[in-house]
Amino acid sequence: MTTEIKKYYRFDGLLQQQGWLCPAYVGVDATGKVQYLSDKAPQQAVGVEALHGYALPGFQNAHSHAFQYAMAGMAEKHAPGSNDDFWSWREAMYLCALTMSPDTVEAVATMLYAEMLRKGYTHVAEFHYLHHDINGKPYANLAEMGERLVAAAKTAGIKITLVPVFYQKGGFDQEPQPRQRRFISHTADEYFKLLDDTATVVAAHDHAWLGFGVHSLRAVTAADVCRTFEQGPRDIPFHLHAAEQRREVIDCIASLNLRPVEWLLNNLPLNERFHIVHCTHLNDDEVKRLAQSGANAVLCPGTEGNLGDGIFRLTDFARQYGHWSIGTDSHISLNPLEDLRWLDYAQRFTTHKRNTFDDGATVLLNKTICSGHKAMGLKRTNFFEVGHAFDAVVYNAHEPLLLQAKKEHLLQAIVYTADTSAVMGTMIDGAWVVQNHRHMRSEQISIAFARAVQTLAKN
Repeated sequence: MTTEIKKYYRFDGLLQQQGWLCPAYVGVDATGKVQYLSDKAPQQAVGVEALHGYALPGFQNAHSHAFQYAMAGMAEKHAPGSNDDFWSWREAMYLCALTMSPDTVEAVATMLYAEMLRKGYTHVAEFHYLHHDINGKPYANLAEMGERLVAAAKTAGIKITLVPVFYQKGGFDQEPQPRQRRFISHTADEYFKLLDDTATVVAAHDHAWLGFGVHSLRAVTAADVCRTFEQGPRDIPFHLHAAEQRREVIDCIASLNLRPVEWLLNNLPLNERFHIVHCTHLNDDEVKRLAQSGANAVLCPGTEGNLGDGIFRLTDFARQYGHWSIGTDSHISLNPLEDLRWLDYAQRFTTHKRNTFDDGATVLLNKTICSGHKAMGLKRTNFFEVGHAFDAVVYNAHEPLLLQAKKEHLLQAIVYTADTSAVMGTMIDGAWVVQNHRHMRSEQISIAFARAVQTLAKN
């Protein structure tokens, strides 16, 4: 039985892992799944929407803390003579977390997700640990906050992989401090109850998937890190932070006699299900073993730069055939192309060479999208496939630097020169959710966000 095609599009080009399909004709059914994909025009199409643009796979944002969008740009004034670093920023983040109600979380997340879509993201992994009420008491619905994030994604039109994470301690060998009270599950059993309720929420929505994990080695005892993975679901992604800060590495050695990523490699069966965020401070052995394990690094260059974390050893990791995705973490930056450029440019700063990769744009795109799919819990063999949803970001072919680019330089021109002004729009399930820089629900979402921000300002 042939599935009826509801809509056809024609693009000047569409990017697959093997390269450009030019021109590209895409037919989608009523659910937004691709049923026709070719460089030849369909014979029976009644009408085709012709677009002078280049379709890239929508980006996956593999690491998001949505509530932190409420403080993006608000922690950039530094008192003379102060020592403002990750750890002082973290205290400001705790204060922000203590102001957020379920309603404000939903409004802030909806605005954030709409902005992600406007800039080319089509799926977000929400690394979620703001679980409880303002006093640290679990809600009657344990997954209340997670449900609000799923609702925010639905309103915005983005796809979401909700990753509720286990947060137990205040640091290595430290009890949680009062400002962390909204995050805390005291035992693995408490966390698994939260995960079960979250799974029920996710199962009720077509736009949502489930992941799980622990916040970090400093936030969960070593025994419970192992238990969480071993007794948790066996077929979904596992996410955690590791080795973001030098002090974290020092404290981990003092507590566990191993560096954070070294401990993970020695104590867990790392493979492609693992998505380890930051990995900023690795030694030679960790770089090699992490790459060989098949685990994915999740790199957040906007946040890592903003917080002074350091520079991931991407040149060495890539030479060992390592895998990585990108995330926006605290959302100080939301442009995926900017983050891809900074991944490369940070290496050029340290190596004083321009050829981090043989073909930077292709390597950056392919690695980012392929590992991004894994971080979301999606199985893909190509960027666009018959039978799978058509989620794409479309760049304007009439942009000056794209207009003059030949096919062999087109992807390079997009990755290294384009910004969000070059985005014609973003499609989810074969339909526009952003077009001409405007989200389909921009007015509704902006009004709710403004009210939420006003409420937060009073707290």
